[in-house]
Amino acid sequence: MDELSYILNELGETREHYFNAIAPPILQTSNFKFNTVADFRAALADEYQGNLYSRGFNPTIDILRKKLAALDGAEDALVFSSGIAAITVPVLALLQHGDEVICVENPYSWTIKLFNDFLPRFGIRTTFVDGTDLEALQRAITPKTRLIYLESPNTFSFEVQDLAAISALARQHDILTMIDNSYCSPLYQQPIAYGIDLVAQSATKYLGGHSDVVAGVLTGRKSLLEKIFNHEYLNIGASLAPQNAWLLLRGLRTLDVRLEKISATADQVISWLNQHPKVARVLHPFSEDNKDLLLARKQMKKCGGLFSITLKDSSLEKIELFCNSLKHILMAVSWGGYESLVIPACAGLSVSAYDATNLRHNLIRIYVGLEEASYLIADLEQALDQL
Repeated sequence: MDELSYILNELGETREHYFNAIAPPILQTSNFKFNTVADFRAALADEYQGNLYSRGFNPTIDILRKKLAALDGAEDALVFSSGIAAITVPVLALLQHGDEVICVENPYSWTIKLFNDFLPRFGIRTTFVDGTDLEALQRAITPKTRLIYLESPNTFSFEVQDLAAISALARQHDILTMIDNSYCSPLYQQPIAYGIDLVAQSATKYLGGHSDVVAGVLTGRKSLLEKIFNHEYLNIGASLAPQNAWLLLRGLRTLDVRLEKISATADQVISWLNQHPKVARVLHPFSEDNKDLLLARKQMKKCGGLFSITLKDSSLEKIELFCNSLKHILMAVSWGGYESLVIPACAGLSVSAYDATNLRHNLIRIYVGLEEASYLIADLEQALDQL
């Protein structure tokens, strides 16, 4: 049996429960009835074990949870109303006043806000460390460290962390590990196999794949997820609606096919960009000049469609001219859908704050979608010609 085909097309789908329909229904209900007080009492006492109220679990969501857990090689999964909810809720559930976090440098922008702006209000301190430097991570550990948070690869500059080494280090000190695995998806990297405790993803990206749903997923040990569910998950109410769960189920059907196409096209586009005289560098986990290339190839099967470039003329004027000149590659946040996208780092800065000598300021992130390589290359070429 092809395990991936089984997970994407069959796992969790008991079709005789819903009239033998091929596609599962959307159980668009807020609550569920009970036949006896005893049954009602049992459900109220342990909501993790069944359906009581769709703020928690729901049959449509249950099918999705089974598939997502299996894809990650995890015991269980929780789904959320956004990717950042899948990060924030478990962090709040697992930490308390006085705890400390070690986080890799330059994670997702809202993750930075969580650790820098939100958690200090509750007496939780974060130290940001170069995640590629295992010794720096070790030096940052204190008796109060409770969590090491990773993002590998980083989703703008694509640094790679050694997942097995970091998880082993964390276990020596009884520290939990958590990673944002949105870049790779479960098809191209499975952090749990390297000992990572919790894996978060923005399901808005590759898992949904159609740019029409916002969602997040967290996978890991059932005991950890049950603790998160019974407290912060239910109390904060960042659950996923059944309609959105159904959209994710639809997206999963073609996940492997889409990622194969996207990865192959990205390779062609990157190869062309590497030869262009106006492009200074392509940043990509599998780039030959990546100092951690061997580690990236060990941990990741492929890279998908996300990479960044820098221009040889990194002035703000030229970067804006290039991005404004693109006709078919859309300027927008996110990635993982059918459409190709571009986002210049300078869009997140005021004009006066831009520093052309700062690599992170002049990065231009490109996502390759489902269009043909020749179509995208032609658009990039005409935009580069404007320079």
